[in-house]
Amino acid sequence: MIRAVAWDIDGTLIDSEPTHNVALAAVSGRYGAPIKPDEARFHGVAMEEAFAQLAPLYPPDFTLAAWVDEIVAAYVALADGLRPFPGAREAVAALHRLGVPQACVSNSVRCIVEANLARLELGDALAFSIAREDVAKGKPDAEPYALACRRLGVAPHETLAVEDSDVGAASALAAGLRVLRVDANGEVFAEVVAQCTPRATP
Repeated sequence: MIRAVAWDIDGTLIDSEPTHNVALAAVSGRYGAPIKPDEARFHGVAMEEAFAQLAPLYPPDFTLAAWVDEIVAAYVALADGLRPFPGAREAVAALHRLGVPQACVSNSVRCIVEANLARLELGDALAFSIAREDVAKGKPDAEPYALACRRLGVAPHETLAVEDSDVGAASALAAGLRVLRVDANGEVFAEVVAQCTPRATP
């Protein structure tokens, strides 16, 4: 029986990956490291890991902290264009009506998490959100989802993680959660609600 749901945000609840890519391409290009706007290798990857891959292309004095600040500023400037995936908000609302505890578990930094949540307009349906700053190790490490389960007060095997990336799914599985991957047509949202709906006994 699923008793709680831990949602990834980027690429799961909200169509944010194109915005992340645009921000990354803009900042990288500014420092002489052209990145394609549809670069897929950073999908779901924590920012410090992305920076580690790109650092050899940047000026030697360009720090991680400065890079994160510029990426966040570029992303937040584009946040008005973010849109929830069809069915995402409705699924969260349905689970809230059922009394299912929910949280968001993200690999993004807090400013980006808050920008995404503002666009999702989920009210008090979520108990809390976990951002990259809240853990020592981000996804694919188990820590983000393990922390979410502790804060929800629900055992990992009774918690469903909803993810779109290999990195995120690996994190949830390592923490002992069940995992559903989002699909192209949004049918996963109905499945999440179905897995949390009490079955009528004959």
